[in-house]
Parts: sequence; structure tokens; C-alpha cells
Amino acid sequence: MNSTIIILGTSRRNGNTARLVSKISKYSNISLINLSDYYIAEYDYEHKNKTDDFLPLITDVLQNYSQIIFATPVYWYSTSAKMKIFMDRLTDLLSIRTDIGRKLRGKKVGIITSSIGNNLGDAFWLPLTETFAYLGMEVCYKAHFYEDNIEEEALENIKELFSAPKQLDTEV
Repeated sequence: MNSTIIILGTSRRNGNTARLVSKISKYSNISLINLSDYYIAEYDYEHKNKTDDFLPLITDVLQNYSQIIFATPVYWYSTSAKMKIFMDRLTDLLSIRTDIGRKLRGKKVGIITSSIGNNLGDAFWLPLTETFAYLGMEVCYKAHFYEDNIEEEALENIKELFSAPKQLDTEV
């Protein structure tokens, strides 16, 4: 099993968050998935979306990686729409694919965000950390990067950030 994968949910392929996780991926030799490369429909109570890319993608991730880093820009005090849809689709693993859903339990999770300022309050993290806790996943670290420091700070802090996965509440 590979150790870590980054799942990037952003609307801009070359935006700040994409550049940040690309550097992390290259520097740390971590696999990277860009959700923009997949068709993932919104959650559907009737599960008419079973044939989109979500189930094959999450199955591959859960079978091959022990740690998942979720990376998203912050838009209006929330995750990107792509990341929100991906997170909502985890519900499929609690109903129609519980065999896959059981593999969430015990996975280690990291959360990386970026925005144009230092205005990310504690409330931002709550939906993510509580969702992961409900699913039995362990949030090992979370880091917020600010746009004006993204180029310098990313490279300086990557080694520390990924060599200490138990570190909590990392703000750089």
C-alpha cells in the first residue's frame, strides 16, 4: 500500500492551491489526484449517479493509500464546490457501497487549504473534522496557506509538515 495521496478540489487548475499541492507532491513524492479530471455528480438519494467516476476513484484511493490529504481553496468561508461534492458523495459509502465505506475507518487524513488572507476561523474546519470523525478517520494535521506566502512558505514548511503527520493545527 502506498502511503499518501493528495485529493485536490479546485476550480482553477493553475490556482494557488493547485500550485501549492503540485510542489508538495513533487517534493515529497506524493501522488496527486485533481478532481477536475473526473466527472463526479452531486449526491443523489436515488443513486442515479452510480456510473460516474466517484466509486471507481474512491475505491482505488481506499485500497491503495493509508493517508489522504484533502486540498481545497477557501471560497466564501467554505471548501470549493468540487470538494463539497466529493465529500457529499462519501454518503454513498454508507448506503450503497458499505464494503468500500468500511475502508474509511482508520485512514489518516490531512487537510490543506489556501486563500487570499489570514481570515480562516475555527468554524471552517468543523464540517471537515466532524465528517472525518464520524467516518472513523483520524485528522492528523491541517494547514492553511496564505496567498502572499504560498511560494516561499510552501517549500520551507513542506518537509516539517509531512515528516510530522501527528502534528495538529499547523498554521503556516
